[in-house]
Amino acid sequence: MPGRDNRRMNPLLQRLHPYPFERLRELTRDIVPSPDHPPISLGIGEPRHPTPDFIRRALVDALPGLASYPATAGAPALREAFAGWLQRRYGVTVDPHTQTLPVLGSREALFAFAQVVIDPTRPGATVVCPNPFYQIYEGAALLAGACTAFANSDPARNFAADWGQIDDATWARTQLLYVCSPGNPTGAVMPLAEWRRLFELSDRHGFVIASDECYSEIWFGDEAPLGSLQAAKALGRDDFRNLVAFTSLSKRSNVPGLRSGFVAGDARLLKAFALYRTYHGSAMSPTVQQASLAAWGDEAHVQANRALYREKFASVAPLLAEVLDVRMPDAGFYLWAAVPGGDDIGFARGLLAQYNVAVLPGSLLAREAHGVNPGRGRIRLALVAEPDECLAATRRIHAYTRGLDA
Repeated sequence: MPGRDNRRMNPLLQRLHPYPFERLRELTRDIVPSPDHPPISLGIGEPRHPTPDFIRRALVDALPGLASYPATAGAPALREAFAGWLQRRYGVTVDPHTQTLPVLGSREALFAFAQVVIDPTRPGATVVCPNPFYQIYEGAALLAGACTAFANSDPARNFAADWGQIDDATWARTQLLYVCSPGNPTGAVMPLAEWRRLFELSDRHGFVIASDECYSEIWFGDEAPLGSLQAAKALGRDDFRNLVAFTSLSKRSNVPGLRSGFVAGDARLLKAFALYRTYHGSAMSPTVQQASLAAWGDEAHVQANRALYREKFASVAPLLAEVLDVRMPDAGFYLWAAVPGGDDIGFARGLLAQYNVAVLPGSLLAREAHGVNPGRGRIRLALVAEPDECLAATRRIHAYTRGLDA
């Protein structure tokens, strides 16, 4: 007779929602795209510009580092490179040895950070995040034993999150707030007044702010987007209390496969995060560290990358605006467009079937909150391909949308 079966899974896994791209695959499984058009994907936000040669060379030159175990804290020179970049980019000064840590891309760190700062034994442990949102925020909260509360985007404010939708009782239970500026998928950048409000709420209720800034180096105006550490300094919060910023090389330097970024901020929080990461086994390879050091030290390739995105948006956005309700984002590489009739899933299915262009329905990026799914009726277009391909996809979207009115 068989004995007791102890092979149970973590029950919190059952709380996870399917990832948006998994849901999209299910929703389009029955579609056979038109053979008249080669496939173009504007769905996944994966940078597809070429990786700069100097980063590739730095990686190859550092291959001997594969023979050594890396330290979780990273090489001192790398942390000093983080601090140097923060000083040049934001005008903030951090201690590279106590206020920075290397991470394996912002996605890994955003998830792991919640496991450090959430105390699930406290009644009603809550994580607040914008809606729509990067799904890692929700998954991190659920697997840390917390529940989630959502602040819906406000179309009247260029789709910035409306933090006023979170009531005082929820803020009192909040342990972690995820913010994303520039936002995914909306491209909204948080101004200083919004940071002031969130810092005041953090001081009153004691929650931690995790600021996802992985799109910070792609912008379209005359001024670079405000960063969280920069906002803290401007408001006299030089200790960055209860604040950690997350950034990455993936979008900035076109190296998503390198899995390299860093976090910076409150030294007390980073000390605990470093302890967790020591056991978690998330040390960055010495080879990747050397390539990362080279990337953080160069801005010429970042400026060229930004110029390429500006070229694409300048050609694509006006053409799309003829048929869709769409506006230029503050920053990032997404367009957040409303579709005719409000059926984002139906629009995505029809576009794929007739013109072989993949886009991401906005409702899959959001949750029903405050009586509405703020992503419903919109699609996210990731302008990550080369300019000619993005323009070809736009012309197909234009033709498809015109055909809906016929």
